[in-house]
Amino acid sequence: MEHIIHSPNISQTGIRAFFTTRHFSENHRSIREALLGEPSIENNKLYMPVQKHTSNVHVLEMNLDPVIADAVITDRTDVLIGVIVADCVPVLVYDHVRRIIGAVHAGWRGTAGGILQKTLQKMKDRFNTQPENILIAIGPSIGKCSYEVAIDVKDAVGKITGQGNYYETREDKFMMDLAEANRLQALNSGIPESSIWKSEDCTYCNPAQYYSYRYSKETAGRQGGFIGMW
Repeated sequence: MEHIIHSPNISQTGIRAFFTTRHFSENHRSIREALLGEPSIENNKLYMPVQKHTSNVHVLEMNLDPVIADAVITDRTDVLIGVIVADCVPVLVYDHVRRIIGAVHAGWRGTAGGILQKTLQKMKDRFNTQPENILIAIGPSIGKCSYEVAIDVKDAVGKITGQGNYYETREDKFMMDLAEANRLQALNSGIPESSIWKSEDCTYCNPAQYYSYRYSKETAGRQGGFIGMW
């Protein structure tokens, strides 16, 4: 089974953006194997932040020491950046004019903290990116069909996301689509709708293809989202 899902709206000449399935070994060799045929990127360094469900955005410059953050942005062309997930939302960001990349891990806490919006704002503040030049890919995550949340989670996400079809009430339960909430937050940040691609795969409903923490609990592994330039 294919272990790489290339982002159709970002992967192009000079850049690769992709999401992995559970048929992927979480190491640099596997990422390089996924990029065979692009010799200028397959030997790049790999950088992933220390994810703690924060809304911290790290600007990667010269120092490759891991820091606690759930998003990373950079203008470097010698580094692959990425995040790992098992139900949470992996988001990849690319400014095709300024050539800035970003990787975001958005669980419910990060989504409620506006981590994607903070990432986009940090890109603007640091690199002068503009919303109309940004492409976003939202990878596989747990869907509204399977993600039951308490009212405090629904309210926390709703406070920053606003109105939208990202949750529904089902038999006095709240079912939430975090990927859709992040898509709406990107739209609220000025990203054109045509510049956003979102996977429709639910990690919980597809245990043969994806790891899901809610499905497997502590035995769940991780898949990821990765992006790099050359």
